[in-house]
Amino acid sequence: MGSVDPVRLTLDQLRELRDDIAPQAVLRSRASVRTRVDRLRSRVFFISQCAIAAGVAWALARYVLGHRQPFFAPVAAMVCLGFSFGQRLRRVAEVMAGVAVGVAVADLFVRVFGTGIPQIVFVIALAMSVAVLLGAGTLMTTQAGVQAAIVTTLLPNPGAGFSRWLDAALGGLVALAAATIAPATAIRRPRQQASGVLNELAEILIETADGLRARDEEAVTDALRRARASESQLDDLRSAADEGVAVVRLSPFVRRHRVRVQEVADLVVPLDRAIRNIRVLVRRCAVSVWRDEAMPAEYPMLLERLADGTRLIAESLFEPAADVAAHRVLGELGRRTAEMPLPTGLSAVVVLGQIRSTVVDLLELTGTSYDEARRLIPLRLDGLDEK
Repeated sequence: MGSVDPVRLTLDQLRELRDDIAPQAVLRSRASVRTRVDRLRSRVFFISQCAIAAGVAWALARYVLGHRQPFFAPVAAMVCLGFSFGQRLRRVAEVMAGVAVGVAVADLFVRVFGTGIPQIVFVIALAMSVAVLLGAGTLMTTQAGVQAAIVTTLLPNPGAGFSRWLDAALGGLVALAAATIAPATAIRRPRQQASGVLNELAEILIETADGLRARDEEAVTDALRRARASESQLDDLRSAADEGVAVVRLSPFVRRHRVRVQEVADLVVPLDRAIRNIRVLVRRCAVSVWRDEAMPAEYPMLLERLADGTRLIAESLFEPAADVAAHRVLGELGRRTAEMPLPTGLSAVVVLGQIRSTVVDLLELTGTSYDEARRLIPLRLDGLDEK
């Protein structure tokens, strides 16, 4: 029997490893490219808005105000607009105040001490310190330091402080004017994302019900993974809702949508509670399957009815009539869980309690107040609701 060449064996193993890894690397690379392209598409509006506002601010400062180097006008316009709709008014105020502090401190310092490395270090520290003493936020403090550095190094022209501040103010005003123009997606996105979150929760509940019925460890494990991942979807919804509210408050062109956008923003808190309750519910169902614990045979049907109510709420975001059906389904589920005998086993008791808590959260999503939702769900006589 001939000996095996260890070098040859290692090379063969490396080739096999290469053949296994290469396709995965290609798939990951393509997924990464798609993610970056999607990210670029989502920010095309902000990029275009910043670029156009910067050009307009420069043109107004150069040809209307007659400033030869209106550097601060386009910079202020871009910083004030940023990559989000939220807090643009505050950003404008902070940029204008930061520029005023930075330019004033730097102009005075350069007039007296000139420029140089020690002067740059000291004037930046001084400008930022003054901004902090004035109660500035992060943006204003940063702007004070940046503008002081620019005045001290790039544009050392003592006495031009007011014109520089005027350029920054003009850039801020241009940014405010540009901010009144918002894409329709900023109004539609919160409702679409809320619907997506609710439909995902419904699918998680269905998968959990199927896994519980079939005692399928893989299904309940996947449902638990999805339930945990739903938190990131809620974060996206919260961000979209905040931006939608900011848009309708700032732009007179879309203010008529204010009520509808605020309705979606009001869903975030009860939806957050529902997601947390569903996550606990799914985890206990998974634990019961992993440990082969007994569960009442009716539980999968209860989860399916909970999924039906969740899906109807998602539909009601676009078809208000579905609200009535969701209210009815959830009310029936609440009454049914009030009449069921208390099960044995920790997981079964926890799941029953979580179903009832989730029903209350989902009823709030239909516009029902918390107190009214509690009244609609009969209390259990065994005290489970107080545990």
